[in-house]
Amino acid sequence: FLSTLYTEIFINYIQTLKVSIPSFLYVIQNNLLLVAIANLPAAIFQVSYQLKILTTALMSVLLLNRRLSARQWFSLCILFSGVVLVNLSSEKETPIKETGKTEDTSSSSKFIGLLSVVISCITSAFSGVYCEKLIKKENSKILIINIQMSLIGIFLSAISGLASNYDRIIEKGFFIGFNRYVWIYIFLQAFGGLLISVVVKYADNILKGFSTSIAIILSSILSYFLFSFQITLSFSVGTALVISSVIMYAYG
Repeated sequence: FLSTLYTEIFINYIQTLKVSIPSFLYVIQNNLLLVAIANLPAAIFQVSYQLKILTTALMSVLLLNRRLSARQWFSLCILFSGVVLVNLSSEKETPIKETGKTEDTSSSSKFIGLLSVVISCITSAFSGVYCEKLIKKENSKILIINIQMSLIGIFLSAISGLASNYDRIIEKGFFIGFNRYVWIYIFLQAFGGLLISVVVKYADNILKGFSTSIAIILSSILSYFLFSFQITLSFSVGTALVISSVIMYAYG
């Protein structure tokens, strides 16, 4: 396996260069999301970030020449609305903590935040569809591509982290604050990334968006039983819209 990995990364370097494109864009996306969160009220961020549903569909059309009917486009708009309502209902249930930061951000900060979200949605969509194109090649190996992307992403993220927090990292170490819960989260994210690759290989990024939306609903319902999450009217309407959009897209 190690010899195969070495060959795929260093000998077949053209493939590594191809994979580095989405890895680089994902690092940019993650940093832009931090900028957006810092400059936008939580509710506006939750709503605007759902634009990735529509940008992913658009990139699928542009990069993969995928054809979507008018009904399928309409179902994606319904999905967007449903996810927004579900996220907003969750936001209302989250108590606001006193952090010293005012929610009434300035117009310039909101513009920076919204611009960051829009660019993030575009880079996320392009990266996802680009990866789909790579993964669906007949000779592609899902595990190898994921390892390539992870190694490149770790390297680029480390550079980004050092550039922004050099003194703190030198003083306290790179893994300051990494407790067992953080490592569990990292493991789950890594495992989820592998599952997403399988979904993208045998389905596509648009269907992945639908499955992610349904997962949000299921996790909220689970929270109702485990953490006393209150099911509101907006959550119920959002859930109905998401389910309707899935059915409409399937029969589009």
